[in-house]
Amino acid sequence: MKVISNAVESTFAPAAHLLKNDALSVPYLSYDDFYALVALNARYAAVLDSGDWDQWPEFFEEECVYQVLPRENHEKGWPLAVLAFESKGMLKDRVYGIKETLFYDPYYQRHIISTPRILLAEDTLIIAETNYAVLRTKTEQLSDVYNTGRYLDRIRKTEQGLRFESRICVFDSEMIPNSLIYPI
Repeated sequence: MKVISNAVESTFAPAAHLLKNDALSVPYLSYDDFYALVALNARYAAVLDSGDWDQWPEFFEEECVYQVLPRENHEKGWPLAVLAFESKGMLKDRVYGIKETLFYDPYYQRHIISTPRILLAEDTLIIAETNYAVLRTKTEQLSDVYNTGRYLDRIRKTEQGLRFESRICVFDSEMIPNSLIYPI
């Protein structure tokens, strides 16, 4: 099994020059591919916001990386993540935990996702950065800003459509509420 090693580095290594040398250049992505990417993020948010947890792993390749980590750790190259999964099987285990074994106060999420910024576009690979904000609402409480940051994505074009090879969720704050149950 091929494991994507050090996804934090590999997600943006091929496109690092775009961030530093020519921030105004835009890699070409066809309208259809760009629309498919925007739709992927919209469906992803809808699945998480509706609590349809069984559908969440289906956005990913079998061999994938999903991490949630603070910006400081990402910027310093530290591997410590709040959540770190290295395969679709691990994502499915998390779903089982959410539905069957974890004890927590249930809450609703609402994702607000920006338009993706394309950093690299090749035949079967898209590397993109997308800002997000997640609002949380607990029963009989006001909504609050739960988590904000950016998705660093490696997305593969497959016969089934676009799938995440890696999704690194880099949150802005150094702190999160006492638990992170649901995916970001």
